[in-house]
Amino acid sequence: MIHLFSLDDMYFVIDTNSGLVHAADEVIYDLLTDENFKYGDKVELIKQKFGKETTEEAISEINYLIVNDMLYTEDVNPQNKIKTAVKAMCLNMTHDCNLRCEYCFASQGSYNGKRSFLSFETGKRAFDFLVKNSGTRRNLEVDFFGGEPLMNFETIKKLVSYGRSLEKEYKKHFRFTTTTNGVLLDDEKIDYLNENMANVVLSIDGRKSVNDRMRRTVNGKGSYDIIVDNLRNFVSKRMDKDYFARGTFTSYNLDFSQDVKHMRELGFDKISVEPVVAKPEEKYALNEEHLEVLKKEYEKLTKFYVDSYKDKDKRFQFFHFNIDLDGGPCIYKRSIGCGAGTEYIAVTPNGDFYPCHQFVGQEDFIIGNVDDGITNDKIVDKIRKVSVNEKPVCKDCWAKYYCSGGCHANAYNFNGDFNIPYKVGCELEKKRIECSIYIKAKINNKE
Repeated sequence: MIHLFSLDDMYFVIDTNSGLVHAADEVIYDLLTDENFKYGDKVELIKQKFGKETTEEAISEINYLIVNDMLYTEDVNPQNKIKTAVKAMCLNMTHDCNLRCEYCFASQGSYNGKRSFLSFETGKRAFDFLVKNSGTRRNLEVDFFGGEPLMNFETIKKLVSYGRSLEKEYKKHFRFTTTTNGVLLDDEKIDYLNENMANVVLSIDGRKSVNDRMRRTVNGKGSYDIIVDNLRNFVSKRMDKDYFARGTFTSYNLDFSQDVKHMRELGFDKISVEPVVAKPEEKYALNEEHLEVLKKEYEKLTKFYVDSYKDKDKRFQFFHFNIDLDGGPCIYKRSIGCGAGTEYIAVTPNGDFYPCHQFVGQEDFIIGNVDDGITNDKIVDKIRKVSVNEKPVCKDCWAKYYCSGGCHANAYNFNGDFNIPYKVGCELEKKRIECSIYIKAKINNKE
C-alpha cells in the first residue's frame, strides 16, 4: 500500500508497511497515481507530457524500488511477542480546579464526581505499585495531573521525594512531568518545577479573546491576564528543559494558526495547539463540515513554521509537526498504540486505577486500585487486543503505523467501540502527518 500527496512545490510517496518516505518528482508522482506505470495507454499520455526518455527512466526507478522492497512492501501484520509491564502513570493530584474551562473533558476538574485531593499515602501506594509492576524497565514516568495539580503542591513535593527514595532500592529512574493552568505559578513553584520536572505543559489557548472565551475563572472572568505573565516568567527560567505551551482550538477559532503565532510572539518556542474533542451537539465542537477549513489552516501553519527557520531567533517547535522518520517504536508497538491499561494507567484521588486519564469517572472502566492492583483483566485484555490491522477502517489506511489507530478513549466515547476510530481526529492526524513530512524535507533541503 502506498500514499501519494503533494504540498506546495513538493511531491511525496509513502510506503505504508515499511514506513519509507520518498520525495518524488512530478513524473514519478503521475506514474504512481492510479498505478499508471502499469498501464500502456496511460503511460503514453505521460510520455507526451514529460518526454519518452524521462518517463522510461522514472519507470525504471519505480521498478527498482519495488524489487528492493522499498515500495509496495507487504504488510507484516505483527503479533504480540512483547511482555508488557507498567511503565507510566498519570497521577490525578486533584479532582478539582481553579478554572472552569468550558470544553474540559474532566468536567471542570471534578470528573463528574466529588471534588477531592490525592493524599500522600494514596500516592505512595501508587508509586509502590508502579515500581513493583514495571518488570525490568528502568525508566518510569509519573505525570502529576488534575484538575489543577498545583492546588496540591505540597503533596507533589512529598511524592517526588518518595519516588527518588525508591530509585536505588528498585534500580529505577523516575521522570516527572506535570500540567498546569498557570494560575498558581509563583517563583517558589517555578523554581521547584524547573528543578524537578522533566517536562511541563502550560495551558493557554492563544489570543486573549480566544483564551478567555473558553478558559474562565470560577467567577466567570477570563484567565488570560491572570496567567500570561506567570507562564512567560516560567519559560524565561526554564533554560533548555522541555515544556510546551499547550492550547486547544474549537469551532470558535478555526483560524488557530493565528493563536500559534500569538503564542510565539509571547516568547514561547515550544507550542502545541490541539483540536478540541467534544460531542457534535456542543456549539464549540469540531465536526466533519470543518475539516477542509482546518486542513487549509494546517497548511498555513506549515508555511509559517518553515518560514521561521530562515531566522534562528524565530524558530520554534510545534508538537504535532515533530515526526521521527528514522526510527521510533517497533512495528508491534506502532500497531497497538499508547499501551493504555497495560503500560500506562491513571490513578484517582481515592486510589482507583483506570486505563488512562480520559476514562476517569466512567466506573465501568475501573481496572483496579492501589491496594489490590489490577483486578479487572477483562477491560485490560479488550484494550490489549485492539490493533490497526483488526480495525476495519484502519487496516487499509496509509497512516495506520503513524497514528496506531488513534485514541482508544475517543473511539469508545464517540462510537462505543474501540475498533471504530473518531473520524474528525483521523482526518486531522493524516493532514498533520503530511505537513510534518513536507516540513522535514523542506527544512533538510534548506540546511
